[in-house]
Amino acid sequence: MIAAINGGATAGGADLALACDGRIASTKSRMGETYVKLGLNSSNSGTYFLPRLVGSGLSADLALTGDLVVAERALSIGLVNSIAKPDALIAEALALAARIAERPRLPIETTKQRLPQSWHMDLAGSMNASCWAVAALAYINDLREGLAAALDKREPVYNKGDKE
Repeated sequence: MIAAINGGATAGGADLALACDGRIASTKSRMGETYVKLGLNSSNSGTYFLPRLVGSGLSADLALTGDLVVAERALSIGLVNSIAKPDALIAEALALAARIAERPRLPIETTKQRLPQSWHMDLAGSMNASCWAVAALAYINDLREGLAAALDKREPVYNKGDKE
């Protein structure tokens, strides 16, 4: 999931964006965990994702003040992946989605599962889980195609169906 943020993304809107795989902000966007300004504590997924994206100190600052972050600062602190002009925002988000969609389905699914799991493991456990995930993908056609394409110096043509 890719968030295309064009304007304000505050409280629940910010939480929704934080939960996405990627975030692209327009130059006119503002983001913030503004719950405290409403008399509420940060809730939903903000307290989970915010520290993972920007670190514990900065996430505390943002959540406790409710301050808004402009696009340039959001990019510099890792809150968003990139910035686009408002009229190019959707095109950039769709281009990113298309680049991801060009990749093989099973490794994308495995990677999406592994990324959040790694937060709850030590390095050895994460490496072990990654090895098992790689072993599970070792016999799929997309791996053979990816390796052959790399050797042939051409773009791979992955299987887009559900069958391997």
